Amino acid sequence: MTSFKTLDSADVKGKRVLIRVDLNVPMKDGMVSDDTRIRAILPTVKEISSKGGKAILLAHFGRPKGERVADMSLAPVVPVLQTLLGREVGFANDCIGNDAASAIARMSNGDVLLLENTRFHKGEEKNDPIFVSALAELGDIYVNDAFSAAHRAHASTEGLAHHLPSFAGRSMQAELEALGKALTAPRRPVIAVIGGAKVSTKIELLENLVTKVDALVIGGGMANTFLNAEGYSVGKSLCEHELADTARRIMSKAQDANCAIILPVDAVVAWRFEANAPSQAFAVDSIPADGM
Repeated sequence: MTSFKTLDSADVKGKRVLIRVDLNVPMKDGMVSDDTRIRAILPTVKEISSKGGKAILLAHFGRPKGERVADMSLAPVVPVLQTLLGREVGFANDCIGNDAASAIARMSNGDVLLLENTRFHKGEEKNDPIFVSALAELGDIYVNDAFSAAHRAHASTEGLAHHLPSFAGRSMQAELEALGKALTAPRRPVIAVIGGAKVSTKIELLENLVTKVDALVIGGGMANTFLNAEGYSVGKSLCEHELADTARRIMSKAQDANCAIILPVDAVVAWRFEANAPSQAFAVDSIPADGM
């Protein structure tokens, strides 16, 4: 028995279902180069479509910062989505307003429509109530299937849930159930592995995790911020130097909770940020000042 509502209890037939998905996929030469995230949303989209719901997909792509940026359009995702779904997918040139409303009005039960990048509007990342209302007008039901974006309180990830009957999609459900098994009543010892570029977007998550797990392994760009806080020089590596005190606070909290913080002991270092750049391994106490 889950503590959240799933598609099992959603009556979608004939309804306009706004589905927040993660389509922030890698692109090369204007084409999708890895369809993993698209495949992850297929069960939810197919289920809603097969039950006669109008599947309206909301997603962001890149960081256009509230401006319409041509190469951050979601249009290139449509042919890949069509192939994987085995059916036609419509596309609207905006996620609110007349373009979106007209495209939705033309939908039949079971149709699938992708709306343009939500981040083309400043109101998305600001969780602006006016923008949230504009999105909410387009749907009858809200389904969040974007676990990887759910830690951000944006209009399409958090705001909509306060305006429409809301449910977890199948991918979201699977992630939450897995988290529940790991954190609610886990078989110990429990180790959490976390990475990504920034500590700043995951401070609350880290502070929560150290009270629930026996060890926290930190990698990716995030590890540099913690290594820097411990006094290591990370050269020109991605690092949030201004969060050194925050990192030390998290490490102190982990110590109080008897949670081991495990950081890298060595690093692969390159001198320019590009694919296949020459690299060399160094211990973390000897990273070159001009390396990353």
